[in-house]
Amino acid sequence: MKVIPDTSVIVDGRITGLISAGELENADILIPEAVVAELEHQANEGFESGLSGLDEIVQLQNFHKEGKINLRFVGERPSPEAIAHAGEIDAIIRKVSEESRAVLFTSDRLQAHVAGAKGIKVYYIRPEQEAKELEIRKFFGEGTMSVHLREGCVPYAKRGKPGEFEIVKVGRRRLKEKEMEAMSREIIEAAKREKNSFIEIERKGVTVVQLGAMRIVMARPPFSDRFEITATQPVVKLSLDDYELDEETKERLSDYRRGVIVSGPPGSGKSTFAQAVAEYLKEKGAIVKTMENPRDLQVGDEITQYAPLEKSMELTSDIILLVRPDFVVYDEVRKSEDFRIFADMRLAGIGLIGVTHANRAIDAVQRLIGRVELGMIPQVSDTIIHIKSGKIEQILELEFTVTLPSGMEDADLARPVIIVRDFHTKKELYEIYTYGEQVVVMAIEGEKAKNSIEKLAERQLRSIIERYIDGRVEVKMKSNNSAVVYVEERNISHIIGKAGKTISRIEEEAGMKLNVQPMSSPSESEITPSIFKRKNYIVIQAGRQYGGREADIIADGRIILSGSLSPQGTLKISRKSKHGKEIVNAIASNSDVVVKIR
Repeated sequence: MKVIPDTSVIVDGRITGLISAGELENADILIPEAVVAELEHQANEGFESGLSGLDEIVQLQNFHKEGKINLRFVGERPSPEAIAHAGEIDAIIRKVSEESRAVLFTSDRLQAHVAGAKGIKVYYIRPEQEAKELEIRKFFGEGTMSVHLREGCVPYAKRGKPGEFEIVKVGRRRLKEKEMEAMSREIIEAAKREKNSFIEIERKGVTVVQLGAMRIVMARPPFSDRFEITATQPVVKLSLDDYELDEETKERLSDYRRGVIVSGPPGSGKSTFAQAVAEYLKEKGAIVKTMENPRDLQVGDEITQYAPLEKSMELTSDIILLVRPDFVVYDEVRKSEDFRIFADMRLAGIGLIGVTHANRAIDAVQRLIGRVELGMIPQVSDTIIHIKSGKIEQILELEFTVTLPSGMEDADLARPVIIVRDFHTKKELYEIYTYGEQVVVMAIEGEKAKNSIEKLAERQLRSIIERYIDGRVEVKMKSNNSAVVYVEERNISHIIGKAGKTISRIEEEAGMKLNVQPMSSPSESEITPSIFKRKNYIVIQAGRQYGGREADIIADGRIILSGSLSPQGTLKISRKSKHGKEIVNAIASNSDVVVKIR
C-alpha cells in the first residue's frame, strides 16, 4: 500500500500513531518534498508546528530503519513563493499523490474534499480525543494555578488562588531539552486533535496553545534565552453572586448603554469576574459574545467565543456588528488598536465589558488617555471595576462636565472636566482635564493637608504682616501667587493704608496678590497663633483679646499642653521642657500648631 501523508497528519502525529498501532505495517510511505519544505519553513520561522512535524519525520525514519515501513521522498522542492502560499503546497501534494497512484492521508477537511473532487484516493482521518494523559498535566495538582517549566531547571508550580498562593517544586530533577521538546510536540499534536483546542498564536520563537481550559505558552530562543513552557488554568469558576454585589452595581453591569472596564494586575482574577458577568447577562436573556486572544474564558456553550479574524480584531468587530449581540466581553484590551476597536464598538451602541491590566482603577482610565479623545472617554467607558486578589477593590464612575478645576480661582479658567467618583460613596476622587497641551489627572482630597511649601509661605507672610499691625493674623494660601489675609476688623484700615500704599508694599515684599478679609469673631475657639523662638523660651501669641483665658496648644490634632494665657494673650514655654521640644519638632516638620481657647 502506497501512502502519501500531507502536512496535517504529520504535524498532529496521526501517521506515526497508525504505524505504531500496526495499521500501516510494511506500507510504502512517500513524503512529498513539498511537505518537508513547508515544515522546514515553519521551523525556520520558529513555529512549534514546524519543529513538531520534522520530529515526526525523524520518527518515520526510525520506523524505516526498524523495517516497519518503507520510507521515500518524492516530488520536487517547491519555490519560495509556493511555500509561502498554503493552498499551493496542498495542490503540489495532491499532484504527487495522483502521479504516484498513492492514497492521500490527511486530517484537513478541505484537502480531503478537493482530493475527492479530483478523483484522488483519499483517507480522511477525523480529529479524535487523545486517550492518554498529556505529560504536562501530570504537574498539575489540586489548586494549581500555573506550571512553569524551563530547560535546565527544576519544574515548579503556583498553587492557591489569586492573591493567596505559594510557589512549590513539582519535580526533583532538572528538565532536559529533549524532555521539553517531547512535551512541546505532544502539546502541538493535541491542539490539532482535541476538541475545543487551538493554536491561538504562532510567532517566531513563541507559540500559544489553548487546550480546553488550559493556556500554554511555549517560548524558545531567540525570543527567550532558554526553552520554556508555561501552562495556566483557572482554579475556580465563580458566579456573580459570589462577589456579593448590590443591586445598583448589577443594574449598571446589565445596562447595555454603558461601557465597563474590568481592571487589575496580572493574575488578580479579572477574567474570572468577566466570565461571571457574561454568564449573568446570558441568564438575564441577553445575547452575549466574547472577543478573545487567546480564547480562555470558561463560559457556557450558548456564548460564542471569537478569535481575531485573519489575525485582526478589527475584522472580528465588523462581523460582531452583523451578529448584533446585546453584550460583548473583550478580553483583553491591551494595545492602542484594541482601545480604538473598543471605542468604535461602544459608540456603535453595543454593551461592552473590556478587560485590561492596571495596578489601580485610575490607571485603567489613564490607559484610555491618548488612545481615545478626552471628551469621548465617559461615552466609551463610564464604569471602572478594579479587581485585586480575586475581589472587587474599587468601582469608579466617570462623568463629563464643564467646571472650574480644583485649585483654580479665575472663572475664565473653566473648561471641560471628567469627574471620577467612587461609585458607592459618590465622593469625587479625581479630575481629568487639559492644561495647555498636557492632560492632567489631578487627585482631589476633601480635607487636603497643606504641603510643606504652603505652610512655610503662610508662616513667612504672617511674619511680614505682623510687622505692620498689632493683633491676630491668619493667612490662607489660595495659589502660588495669591493668599487671603484675615485680620481683626480694627486693623483692616492699618494694613491697607492710605490709598492702599501699605498693602501694596506688603504685596511687593511678599511677591503675591493679597485679599484682606475681616477675621471671625473672638468667640471662634481654634486659632492659628504667632510663634516666636527665643534663646531659652518659645512664645506662643494668641492675641490680646484672649488675655487671661484658658487654652490648649494642639499640634497635628494632639493636645501638647494646656495652660492660662498671660494678660497680653501669650504663653511662654521653656525650650528644654518636654512640651517645648514637642512644639519645636512640630514647627520643624511643618505641622499645624493651633491654640484652642476655652
